[in-house]
Amino acid sequence: MESPVKEEVGGELAMEIESSVTAEDWRRALSRVVPAVAVLRTTAPRAFDTEVAGASYATGFVVDKARGIILTNRHVVKPGPVVSEAMFVNREEIPVYPLYRDPVHDFGFFRYDPGAIKFLKYEEIPLDPEAASVGLEIRVVGNDSGEKVSILAGTLARLDREAPHYKKDGYNDFNTFYMQAASGTKGGSSGSPVVDCQGRAVALNAGSKSSSASAFFLPLERVVRALNLIRDCWDAFGIKSESVYIPRGTLQMTFQHKGFEETRRLGLRNETEQMVRLVSPAGETGMLVVDSVVPEGPAHKHLEPGDVLVHINGEVVTQFLAMETLLDDSVGKEVNLQIERGGVPLTVKLEVEDLHSITPNHFLEVSGAVIHPLSYQQARNFRFKCGLVYVAEAGYMLSRASVPRHSIIKKFAGEDIENLDDLIAVISKLSRGARVPLEYVKYTDRYRNKSVLVTIDQHGWYAPPQLYTRNDATGLWNAKLAIPLESPFVVSHRAGHMDANLNSVSPLTESSPMDLKCQHESENTADGCVKMQTDEEIAVDGSHSGEDSIIEKKRRRVDEEIAAEGTISSFGDLDDIKDGALRHPSSVEGSDLARTISSNASLAEQVIEPALVMFEVHVPPICMLDGVHSQHFFGTGVIIYHSDCLGLVAVDRNTVAVSISDIMLSFAAYPIEIPAEVVFLHPVHNFALVAYDPSALGAGASVIRAAKLLPEPALRRGDSVYLVGLSRSLQATSRKSTITNPCTAVNIGSADCPRYRAINMEVIELDTDFGSSFSGILTDEQGRVQALWASFSTQLKYGCSSSEDHQFVRGIPIYAISQVLEKIISGTPGPFRLINGIRRPMPLVRLLEVELYPTLLSKARSYGLSDNWVQALAKKDPVRRQVLRVKGCLAGSKAEKLLEQGDMILAINKEPITCFLDIENACQKLDQSIDSDGVLNMTIFRQGKEIDLIVGTDVRDGNGSTRMVNWCGSIIQDPHSAVRALGFLPKEGHGVYVARWCHGSPVHRYGLYALQWIVEVNGQPTPDLESFIEVVKGLEDREFVRVKTVHLNGKPRVLTLKQDLHYWPTWELTFEPETDTWKRRTIKALQPTGA
Repeated sequence: MESPVKEEVGGELAMEIESSVTAEDWRRALSRVVPAVAVLRTTAPRAFDTEVAGASYATGFVVDKARGIILTNRHVVKPGPVVSEAMFVNREEIPVYPLYRDPVHDFGFFRYDPGAIKFLKYEEIPLDPEAASVGLEIRVVGNDSGEKVSILAGTLARLDREAPHYKKDGYNDFNTFYMQAASGTKGGSSGSPVVDCQGRAVALNAGSKSSSASAFFLPLERVVRALNLIRDCWDAFGIKSESVYIPRGTLQMTFQHKGFEETRRLGLRNETEQMVRLVSPAGETGMLVVDSVVPEGPAHKHLEPGDVLVHINGEVVTQFLAMETLLDDSVGKEVNLQIERGGVPLTVKLEVEDLHSITPNHFLEVSGAVIHPLSYQQARNFRFKCGLVYVAEAGYMLSRASVPRHSIIKKFAGEDIENLDDLIAVISKLSRGARVPLEYVKYTDRYRNKSVLVTIDQHGWYAPPQLYTRNDATGLWNAKLAIPLESPFVVSHRAGHMDANLNSVSPLTESSPMDLKCQHESENTADGCVKMQTDEEIAVDGSHSGEDSIIEKKRRRVDEEIAAEGTISSFGDLDDIKDGALRHPSSVEGSDLARTISSNASLAEQVIEPALVMFEVHVPPICMLDGVHSQHFFGTGVIIYHSDCLGLVAVDRNTVAVSISDIMLSFAAYPIEIPAEVVFLHPVHNFALVAYDPSALGAGASVIRAAKLLPEPALRRGDSVYLVGLSRSLQATSRKSTITNPCTAVNIGSADCPRYRAINMEVIELDTDFGSSFSGILTDEQGRVQALWASFSTQLKYGCSSSEDHQFVRGIPIYAISQVLEKIISGTPGPFRLINGIRRPMPLVRLLEVELYPTLLSKARSYGLSDNWVQALAKKDPVRRQVLRVKGCLAGSKAEKLLEQGDMILAINKEPITCFLDIENACQKLDQSIDSDGVLNMTIFRQGKEIDLIVGTDVRDGNGSTRMVNWCGSIIQDPHSAVRALGFLPKEGHGVYVARWCHGSPVHRYGLYALQWIVEVNGQPTPDLESFIEVVKGLEDREFVRVKTVHLNGKPRVLTLKQDLHYWPTWELTFEPETDTWKRRTIKALQPTGA
């Protein structure tokens, strides 16, 4: 770095020169510069070190045309995996590969094939750090604000600004000066050349302050050194990037440049100051002062903050450049430092460490988590020693246990974890489904270790652990299986069921979902006014709004939320309760552990409490199907069946939204937590049935009881009921309430990202409850369940664009749950499903796939409905006095071409229809009839005419979506019912539906976001998942693919994207009910992944 005196002299010179510079000079200079500047489109497929997974735009420029070298920022090249393309001014696009990223300073190099540029005439931009001076007029040429080519003017104002501070837990440059000018650069201009009127690069644009026009430029002295070393290596060994070695030394400490006034206050002696001023260039303004020391680094316990550096190896050092030059030339050697500490001279001898040795070049990926040795950058930020086991991305397995990003793992499964090899060794000993303790510490609470329980991925939704290592020869990170094939983790994975490639089926004893991971945690920005200038997702349109929940992670964490239900059989009786205690017919241990019922609890609460269950539900991020809006749910359910081999719990679908989820049950009657699995999701009504294995309860199996269901008589307005539920601390809570409306029709609009919503349902309203976050059950005085007090999910819209998820609670009459339970217990014919090792037939649901809404008869009369029908409908139901109208048909249903919006449904088989239950009963009669053809004889009223129609019904199972494909980072499935409820499917053969997308994936990079159908790939139709798989398995790595899509709004679009099988192999998950397993099968991959 130039000394201050040189800056002043250079400044005067520059001002004299600038006075003679003309617009024509700048035009000629820029005509040479602009062709050498490229827009860099970078994608980080994995989080690593200081960076998160994502796609961004930046700038780079050619500094060596013959060898194909592009200079840009370090935070553009990235310390971890990166996939990049460069687009030049004539729109030629070429792939570029990382060549070098400096461990500390914000510069790095990409390499490219010079022969790949066919049509552009360009020259490299020369680097001239000596030309930088105060007052120099400059131009910043780059992709500012995503505008491809922007030219911003400015004047260098400072050459000795301290390095900008971007984030407290991210990348920051240090031990260098920066330049500053008011050029007003913004996102996308990172890596832009800062050029003078002769077309020379005098600095590298790096960051800016958003609250002002200030821009920050990196000096080029160390850049020139690195570039020359790369050239020397290539001249000596040929163009082999693995042979490039740039010596970088460190003492693992940070200096700041302080003025002499400050150093005197720190205790610098006058004679030392005079000596420094004498030997330094005229105009020197200060000295280097120790700001921080990394624990257990070379300088730890030798140097302290506030120490003033005087000599290194006998040479007075007051500038960062001189200090770094000495350290870089002394890697592996000892240096003598002379400092003053509070006026006391000290001499220390330290060994210079290789900076590359403490910069991680490998990481472990397990259940979506990215774990690697703690880098020097983060060690400096967090004040931990380098090399500790650092969580760069928590993934599913760790975030399920509430282990956040930036954590340091200290212990796992009872063993100390000192490095990544220790962690891999422990994981290799564990079997899938195991629950083991983990201790971690976070820099924000560094003095307290936190202990959590981690569940090892049981289902195999994720691939087995992979170890990625950087390959400097190719610019890629190569993956291999991190643990031996004979390890319990892999063996249990194969024997357990997951990979269909291995043709294996899980043992019948494995029946429960256990574990995976939640991905992104929000980033904390320490200094909101300073930012790096990559343009994150600048080309992204609004089509991915439904995906924002992946980063924002709106978790439904309610303080008290319950969803309860009753059952057919019970192991306790009312006399036991009246005596003041519960008597259980089983073991003494179970009796001792039974909860003592509070004397002031209501009788209903005492009866029902042993049947209440608290749910904790986790949805793996890579399997977020059917528009599920969160990864974490809490709620309460009620046991409706309990025997020696099967337990069933009813819960609302705002707690258990999709079948592909991990569920843990905690029981109010017995202190135990066990896994459970979804066995039935009602396609219309807001309830799900979840099965657990009673044998897992141990002694608690005798304490836990099923509730009694009371489907008849139906609740009426004015009836008294007891609202009973659980708090998050598993405390039963109840109150007596009155029914105000037993038949309110639910009206929930479609969310921005279509997801399950209750339709064609009547619910119960109470005069008083415990608030919108408290769900439970409604019972009579004797504790018999009459309704499920369920949580409903909805979305409230504010203005034109903003919306927010909300929930409310209403009662669901218990009859629908009772009917499904009776079919399961009685073995009604249906598709078989394995539950707790026993094949059981599961009921099918016959539906009229039409969304309906009620209209008052007084309104219907205004539409022209005859008096005869008004009187007939009022006579049939004098309470509701309504007629059902068609809001819309589900696309692809048998009613789609027959019923129209606004039709009034008057009768089925000549029987007047007044409520949703009438239609459900008519559908059920079809199932009971042996010779039924599955159609309804309907009488409707349309545009003033009565019309008789024969309308078909549809049969749905309770499995939910059971198949998905992950292609190029997008989660693809067949359109689910919430999408079909929008009323249309693409004419082009319907297509497969993009449910989610992953950050840092090809679909993120090229903009193939959620909420649209893929109808063609390379001109081949993809009407369903099977045909889609047939098309994509023939696509090759790095091949551009033409994709035709149709958005939910009906707008067609054609885009291209480049497939990346290296980081994003194509795979599918399929659920097989008869074996009760999710099977992961690799469809296309560049290399074996072990999954």
